[in-house]
Amino acid sequence: MMTKNKKKELTAAFIAVRAQTEALCAPLEIEDYSVQPIVDVSPPKWHLAHITWFFEEFLLRKFDSNYQDFHDDFAYLFNSYYNNAGDRVIRPNRGLMTRPTVSEVYAYRKYVTQSVLDLLERTEDESILDLLEIGINHEQQHQELLAYDIKYILGHQPLFPTYKTDIKLISEENLDTFIHITEGLYEVGHKDDSFCFDNELGAHKVYLQDYKIAVAPVTNGEYLEFIHAGGYKNFNYWHAEGLDFIRNNKIEAPMYWHNVNGDWYYYNYEGLEKIDMRLPVMHVSFYEAFAYAEWKGMRLPTEFEWEIAAPQIKHGQVWEWTGSAYLPYPNFTKDEGALGEYNGKFMVSQHVLRGGSIATPKGHCRPTYRNFFHPQHRWLFSGIRLAK
Repeated sequence: MMTKNKKKELTAAFIAVRAQTEALCAPLEIEDYSVQPIVDVSPPKWHLAHITWFFEEFLLRKFDSNYQDFHDDFAYLFNSYYNNAGDRVIRPNRGLMTRPTVSEVYAYRKYVTQSVLDLLERTEDESILDLLEIGINHEQQHQELLAYDIKYILGHQPLFPTYKTDIKLISEENLDTFIHITEGLYEVGHKDDSFCFDNELGAHKVYLQDYKIAVAPVTNGEYLEFIHAGGYKNFNYWHAEGLDFIRNNKIEAPMYWHNVNGDWYYYNYEGLEKIDMRLPVMHVSFYEAFAYAEWKGMRLPTEFEWEIAAPQIKHGQVWEWTGSAYLPYPNFTKDEGALGEYNGKFMVSQHVLRGGSIATPKGHCRPTYRNFFHPQHRWLFSGIRLAK
């Protein structure tokens, strides 16, 4: 039997998260909804439909015997990577779908949202709430991805159109301050009964050597010094793979940075503006983060160093690359079926990021949260924190 308080809290959270996703898309023009400029950037329309399909697939089809699919083909169109859930449109082709229309997708959202609320009204099955909570957190992840993707769609257009949002960075302080963590045995990983993803389990002990970690992330002004010092041209700072990446892609600065007649500008939702030197640098790859740390004579923290230091450092503006590969913790287990594909199958060739960003929904992140991306990715809100 489910507790009334938990049911009430999750029902309210579900309603709020569904509304917030649509609020993120509200400033868009209809032409913005179906664009997919690169394979990593999914169209906003696809996000709106996929996170709706998630509730339909894992909640309604499983627990509501009377549920009727909104459309027979939507599972094929809007499944992302769940092989156990059936066939799907391949990722590079998401932007080819001008149909269903945006209005049909919003109708789909309304239909599924109401169906979930109706199910919650008439059920007392505790396992429904567990899946509902996963779905809420899944939608919050896509809210952050929407922020990335909308910025990429607009920020790579010739006129740099504006987007009305409260997603904004603030100035950093204590830039040269480091805290010292003493050598010892520490416990990492998620420990209490609150929600977490499976890749945060199980909690285990790690031994850390003495280290120091910066209180604040690296700023635009600090990173610009690296550029002016020839950091992108000096092969000594780079992994061989990273050097190939920046040379093959002619990268000389973070994503969205533009050198206009000797002055640096960037796109930040408000059009093309002069770079604010006090804000944390954002949109750098792991390769660039590593090279910057090498230039400074320091390094990136491991994910465990980051987690142990979390109570004493400032975080939450940018996801921070760590020096840790994305691997399973001891006693990591996967759920059976499609939900078992959520995190485990991506534990190869990716690096862990910690901390959250200005686009992370409030309450979604925690010190044990493990984000992960391939080292070349730059369109996410990624930055740098130094350790030594």
